[in-house]
Amino acid sequence: MSAIIVLSIVLFVLMLLVDGKQGLQSFLSLILNFGFLFFAIVLIAFHFPPIIVTIITGVIVLALTIFLSGTDDNTSGLAFLSSILVLFILILLIVPMEHWAQVQGFGLEDSDDLEGLSILIGINFVKIEIATAILSTLGAIAEATMAIASGLDEIKEQHPEIKPSRLLFDGIYVGKQIIGTTLNTLFFGLFGGSLSLFVWFHSLNYSFGDILNDKVFDAQLIVILFSLIGVILTIPITSLVIAEKWRKDNN
Repeated sequence: MSAIIVLSIVLFVLMLLVDGKQGLQSFLSLILNFGFLFFAIVLIAFHFPPIIVTIITGVIVLALTIFLSGTDDNTSGLAFLSSILVLFILILLIVPMEHWAQVQGFGLEDSDDLEGLSILIGINFVKIEIATAILSTLGAIAEATMAIASGLDEIKEQHPEIKPSRLLFDGIYVGKQIIGTTLNTLFFGLFGGSLSLFVWFHSLNYSFGDILNDKVFDAQLIVILFSLIGVILTIPITSLVIAEKWRKDNN
């Protein structure tokens, strides 16, 4: 616990020194997001509908992340609208895919930790897995949306006579630049978080097929794929929303 407190203080000081007021807002956003996520867990534990709680929490988290990012209200509003559209498209994909994948609950690797414990807690584990997948995509969606919205906002300031079609093209071009870095970020996040699991697989002589069919690994990989799909969807949707708003403003 003491290490967490020390690292949190270091993070706060660095954010304040590097980004000033904006760093303070970002740190506040981090704390509020943690609070809402914890509250969502409590509501789910008290048997509130997991998916409904997750959707409401997701909207709140996106709003906090985007509107406390320091950009102007107009840009933040468009970015928030785009992120909500992407979120609901992802939900339409996540719900059937999680039912199909059947990676909910615990894997064989968790059997020792669960020995003597009951998993009959009265909550549908498929819905928990859906909630986990939805919440895991929020960071990638917010980051990609703000990157594109901020980039297009700068382009509009530098070129006030730019045509909406050109703005749409520039948005997609900016988005292409972040796909590679986002893919690497998600990949290394998966690898870093699962390093001990990979060592275990190797020690137990798992074959490549066994790894690909392992419930624990598949659940994490599916979440990464959902996040990447969300980032890719964010690019045209955010660009289209901003270009359409620019067209209306100039008519």
